[in-house]
Amino acid sequence: MPTEPQAPDAPITIASLGVQLRTLRKTRELTLEQLATRAAVSAGLLSQMERGQGNPSFNTLVQVAHALSVPVASLFRSESSGSPVVRRAERRRIHIHPGDGSGGRNGAGAAEPTVTELLTPSLAGALEVLMIEVPPGYSTEATPFSHEGEEFGLILQGRHEVHLGDTAYSLEQGDSITYSSRTPHWYRNPSDEPVRSIWVITPPTF
Repeated sequence: MPTEPQAPDAPITIASLGVQLRTLRKTRELTLEQLATRAAVSAGLLSQMERGQGNPSFNTLVQVAHALSVPVASLFRSESSGSPVVRRAERRRIHIHPGDGSGGRNGAGAAEPTVTELLTPSLAGALEVLMIEVPPGYSTEATPFSHEGEEFGLILQGRHEVHLGDTAYSLEQGDSITYSSRTPHWYRNPSDEPVRSIWVITPPTF
């Protein structure tokens, strides 16, 4: 039996994100100002991100990815290990912390990071699969999402609120939800415990 290729051990950082973001923007022949308008963020923030100097929230990454019509994970594209297996210890973690004031605040008004890990070995397929840990009080109400595709979420731990349009759904451990991503949606952790969940997203067409 051949030896299984090893997954890269380098963390996914803001520097690598900047290179990928600039490449995607130029491929689509967009200026910083045009992309900023589409994503509803400042051109200054995008410029910082491209230079590897920004500190964007995950919500901002979602807005930018949707403006580019790509899955969020495409901003962190890296070479596949060649194996269909992703070992627990080899998951690619997105090392991004909120702090740009675009939402995702806890109940005390301070920005706290979510933990997001990619569960697929590459983005060559039709699915984007993420494991996300959301801190207590975290909310994306300020930046609801709406994009092409479909989403499925499974709550592994904690209590989570998913808002679809004007309807709120309270989910607990073992509960799941499926919906069209075209419906404006946002989420909130209303409890004092972290929420761990798995999300499967059909990405936009390139």
